[in-house]
Formats: sequence, C-alpha cells, structure tokens
Amino acid sequence: MSDRNSHGSGPLDLNQLRTFLAVHRTGSFTAAARRLQLSQPTVTAQIRSLEERLGRELFERRPRGVVPLAHADELAARLAEPLDRLADVAGPGPERAPEPVHLAGPAEFLCTVLLGVLAPLTAQGVRLRVATGLTDPLLAELRAGQHDLVVATRRPRGRSLHAEPFTDEEFVLVAAPAWADRLAGEPLPDALERAPLVTYAEDLPIARRYWRHVFDRRLQVRAAVTVPDLRGVLAAVTAGAGWTVLPGYLCRAELDAGALRLLHRPEDPPINTAYLVQRPGPSANPHVALVRERLLSAARTW
Repeated sequence: MSDRNSHGSGPLDLNQLRTFLAVHRTGSFTAAARRLQLSQPTVTAQIRSLEERLGRELFERRPRGVVPLAHADELAARLAEPLDRLADVAGPGPERAPEPVHLAGPAEFLCTVLLGVLAPLTAQGVRLRVATGLTDPLLAELRAGQHDLVVATRRPRGRSLHAEPFTDEEFVLVAAPAWADRLAGEPLPDALERAPLVTYAEDLPIARRYWRHVFDRRLQVRAAVTVPDLRGVLAAVTAGAGWTVLPGYLCRAELDAGALRLLHRPEDPPINTAYLVQRPGPSANPHVALVRERLLSAARTW
C-alpha cells in the first residue's frame, strides 16, 4: 500500500495502516488494541507516527473514545477493501480471528435470562465477555470501546450510539405466602406501608415508581432490608422478610411454584423498556451481529 505525501517519502507503514483502520472501525484505541492483540500504548504510538507522517491529525480525541476527522474517513474508505482482501489472502491471523463479544447490562437480567439465551452460541465458536453495572457508566464505557453491546434500562441521548427497543419488563408487587395471608383483606396500599419492605437501594426506586404509577401517591416507608442485587431481594422476600416490587421475569418461577404470591393485579402495571445499544455502523467482528440477532430473536418470544 503506497501513499506519498509532503511530510515523508516512500510507502506508508502497513502495520500503521492496519492499526488506523481498526481504530476507525471501533472508535477507540482501547477496542482497537484488543482487536489487534496489541497493547494500547503501541496503538497510540502507531497512530501518532502515522499522523506525523501525514502531517495532520486523523482523530479527535474525546474522553469516551475518538471521532475520525473528514480526511480520516476518506483514508479509511481507500484502505478498507484492499486491506481486507490482503488479510484474506494472508489467511487467518490474530487480527482476523473473531474477538470475544463484550456484552454488558444489569446483572440480574444478564444472569437470569440472557446467558441462557446465548449459551448455544459457544458451540459455534462465539466467546463472550460479560460485564454488569448501571446503565450510565456502561454507556460511557460503550462509547469508549470497552463493550460491543449494552442492555440499557433507558434510551441513550444523542446520536453517538444506536439503540433499539429490546424488551419490556413488567413490575409486580409480591410477598411470600405467609405475608400474603397476613395482608389479605387489608386495604392497599396502606397495609403495605405498615409491613416490612425489602429493596435494593435506600431510595426505593422501583417501589416508588410502582406507587406513583399504580396508586398515584408517594411511598413513605423505610426499607426493612436492602440488598444491592435484585436476586438477593428475591431470596429475602421468598424467605419471608417482607414484600417488594420486582421485574416479572426475575420471580416468574417462584410465582408459578407458589413460593411467592402477587399482592395486586393493576389494570395498567408499570413497564420499563430495555434497549439493546451499540456504536453506529456494522462491527468488524461477525460474532457481534450473531449475538445481537440471537438476543433480538429470543426477545420476540418473551
């Protein structure tokens, strides 16, 4: 690959061009380094050397990754086809083998639902790297190239990420049979505000939303038990610690088995839409599309 310029003579370095194309495609030095199996300092040094050789910057550095400048887009358009064809001729190498797919989202949903959906893909050679956390930090990490796909509990703002509705989770008001029997016949929601509440945070976000949506009033109680994981909340409530509000997918088995009971059946239950989010444009890793399609296909049957 040859490209002459006023700042240097002779052909440009092929490794630097490969690295440039990886950074352009991933939007991140970190993600490009992972794809090429190089260290991030090596990727950074190669891009700086290429920029010095061309006499211009190729990317706008931002806290959450990089954005290609117009001439970088032009260079990438010229390089993509010949470099991809050259890689095909050279045969599989570290940079051509599919990388692991980095998937992130809420711990409970990933561990309870999504890992089971994706398990068959490992037989097709798909490798997964799963991270858990809250939506805002995960979206920031997605922009920086640390993840390929994020399940977000809200639609991201702006146009730097592509989001599509993934699934709706319905919230349900539940308790163990002993508490359900004790509360039977008592007027809701007053009776519940005198019973112990189990939740995952002191500010009671899920329960407060349920109260506003269903009862049109403010929930004014203090939690009896807080556990920073909804699976822990489920375990405590099933054991008889009190009542709670949970996503329906998380406690469906316990409701079916009678280990938990619904305390209320509103005509319009609160629902939260989850989104499957990725950076714009197709990923160079074919397994990302495979994981994405598997998730979207499964979600249509829920």
